[in-house]
Amino acid sequence: MAAPASATESQASGGPRPPACLLVLGMAGSGKTTFVQRLTGYLHSQGCPPYVINLDPAVHEVPFPANIDIRDTVKYKEVMKQYGLGPNGGIVTSLNLFATRFDQVMKFIEKAQNMSKYVLIDTPGQIEVFTWSASGTIITEALASSFPTIVIYVMDTSRSTNPVTFMSNMLYACSILYKTKLPFIVVMNKTDIIDHSFAVEWMQDFEAFQDALNQETTYVSNLTRSMSLVLDEFYSSLRVVGVSAVLGTGLDELFVQVASATEEYEREYRPEYERLKKSLASAQSQQQKEQLERLQKDMGSVALDTGTATGSSSPVLDPSDLILTRGTLDEEDEEADSDTDDIDHRVTEESREEPAFQNFMQESMAQYWKKNK
Repeated sequence: MAAPASATESQASGGPRPPACLLVLGMAGSGKTTFVQRLTGYLHSQGCPPYVINLDPAVHEVPFPANIDIRDTVKYKEVMKQYGLGPNGGIVTSLNLFATRFDQVMKFIEKAQNMSKYVLIDTPGQIEVFTWSASGTIITEALASSFPTIVIYVMDTSRSTNPVTFMSNMLYACSILYKTKLPFIVVMNKTDIIDHSFAVEWMQDFEAFQDALNQETTYVSNLTRSMSLVLDEFYSSLRVVGVSAVLGTGLDELFVQVASATEEYEREYRPEYERLKKSLASAQSQQQKEQLERLQKDMGSVALDTGTATGSSSPVLDPSDLILTRGTLDEEDEEADSDTDDIDHRVTEESREEPAFQNFMQESMAQYWKKNK
């Protein structure tokens, strides 16, 4: 899908900065929608109303004012009934249908960039439906090709006190990071229930995590111990923020990290997207050039064969010359190409009429003088 390029152009020309798109992902029950609700209220209180998009077609009620709601475009239950699908299949198909018109959403976001500095995008509760589907990739890449896009992974802190569950969440976060290839922030939600400091310690202190794992005796704990060694590099560059969507704590720190992630996008990700755009445009231009050269070669060989067969000494015409001269032949050529080519146009009844009349007059005069003698 073609994304609008005016966001980049306006920034380059000193116009309004394009809004930062916050793509909110999270497991079912992690408090993702409540987190978006809290973000919306926080930004309104700061005098910076966001542009909010709901991409969950199966949600019963949206607890925040949405500028664009997928439910207004696609009827989830009708999709299930028409295609004979289950709940997950209905969500995937609804997203696929919505993704075919996402270019219109991009235009709406572009128009709203003068009024909103942030675009909040709430995704379906079934995280795999969006993360690993074709429509999710289309939507993510469309946003990232024109606007600074940050992925926010919402994690349920209260359910991650078990080291195995914690490692499962981190592995999923790592897979999303490498799948989207965008600036990434892990939001540890529900800090009003339990503080997230234990998780930060596990990420920074390998031995502390190993001590917690020693209390587990299952086979999964051995696998988790091995995987923890792999994630050291992932932890080193990961942005982590503790937030309570219920109390609204931690949001100031979150937007500090959002600003840092936006700078990272402009510094590292946007040049890569611009390079990909240029390479794609160059490839398309090269393909068109090759097609034109092939056409010129084919048309040139046809003109050469025609000239050889007629024995004409006229030069072979270029394809463009053939196009320009079509329908503008000289009058002599038109007469020569008429439907009566087998008739000698110089010998007709009219051309014979005058000499025959002169012979008749001469014979009549000769007979008159002969009688008068």
